[in-house]
Amino acid sequence: MKEVLWIEGGHPLKGTLRVSGSKNATLPLLAATLLTEEACVLEGIPDVQDVRMFLALIEHLGGRVSYDPACGRVCIEAKNVSSQTPPEEVVKRMRASVLTMGSLLARLGVVEVSLPGGCAIGRRPIDQHLKGFEALGAKVALQNGHVRLQASGLTGHGVRFAVPTVTGTENLLMAASLANGVTTIENAALEPEVAELCTALQKMGVDIEGKGTSKITVCGKKRLGGFVHRVCRDRIEAATYLIVSALAGEDVVLEGVPLEHMSAVVDVLGEAGVQIEAEDGRVRTFAGGDLNPCRVRTAPYPGFPTDVQAQLMVLLTKANGASLIEENIFENRLMHAEELRRMGAAIEVESPLARVLGPCKLQGTRVLATDLRASACLVLAGLVAGGETLIEGLHHLDRGYERMEEKLRSVGARVERIKA
Repeated sequence: MKEVLWIEGGHPLKGTLRVSGSKNATLPLLAATLLTEEACVLEGIPDVQDVRMFLALIEHLGGRVSYDPACGRVCIEAKNVSSQTPPEEVVKRMRASVLTMGSLLARLGVVEVSLPGGCAIGRRPIDQHLKGFEALGAKVALQNGHVRLQASGLTGHGVRFAVPTVTGTENLLMAASLANGVTTIENAALEPEVAELCTALQKMGVDIEGKGTSKITVCGKKRLGGFVHRVCRDRIEAATYLIVSALAGEDVVLEGVPLEHMSAVVDVLGEAGVQIEAEDGRVRTFAGGDLNPCRVRTAPYPGFPTDVQAQLMVLLTKANGASLIEENIFENRLMHAEELRRMGAAIEVESPLARVLGPCKLQGTRVLATDLRASACLVLAGLVAGGETLIEGLHHLDRGYERMEEKLRSVGARVERIKA
């Protein structure tokens, strides 16, 4: 017997959905708590599996964690952190655990981790992370699937990434925070989650210039203080629910939508014929009349996010004509197309391109989620499909969406976890 998500499609949705705190912002902030002996407090964090695993990782390393998932508040005191090796089973399951490299290297002078895992969406090498650490004076050794970093003391230096990397930028920011001297990171990732980490590091006492730009300068300190910080809203969850509302909403209101970080998503939805109205922090979407086909290319921020590509594909199955999606970030991130085809979608894939022919009438069936965003894509498809949909692979969904089925039930969706 497996736990699966059962969805009965075709029910119009009405009510209010509130966007949770950002998972992708929370994880590097948790890693940053390892840089100091003083207490750090995060508020508004989402209760998702990735966050719970990271908190367990911090406890394994010797940190004290006090977590209240009901209000999204966690207090961490890493005064007695001594372990230099994050548990391999966590690293294999959660790629974000690689963020402990920068903070533990800076704090302890040595760290050893297994090569990271996570969603099977393609190669995500950490070679740029390692080159950055080497530039700061760390010795890097690779052996038997493990990385060992060691430095008697890090020294500020100029680092230029060959291509922007979010976790690479975050790792170097944390390592540079305790380095001696000034570090300049060029071609840094522009994602708002990186700027969020910079804000927290500034609260800890780090001097940072260029936050939110491709060139960030960090003046390292010998000792960092604690911080209190409220996490920003999750722009990917917000985009997911905007598409839910456009597909199945009768009158759905979204609260906590960070539209200032979602211009590419808003532009593409507008091109598809989805109207978005925002007033007093509340957002409504309307898909009046036929939806338009689109051509979309995923790109690093501020481009269209790869993390919304799968959800958009469901919307485009309802468009009147042929749409083209070009996935430029991860080479394996079109696997959900096969599951949508099983539900009746007309999709042709020749990686990195997916051609979506619409409009299609989707029909519920049993499908398998292959990664985090694919799981959300299949939930969206189930909401508008005829009949019943059963989704396997719920561990992917639980990694990044806070109580999704509860939120959807609150606006009228027929969705339950069942044993099947």
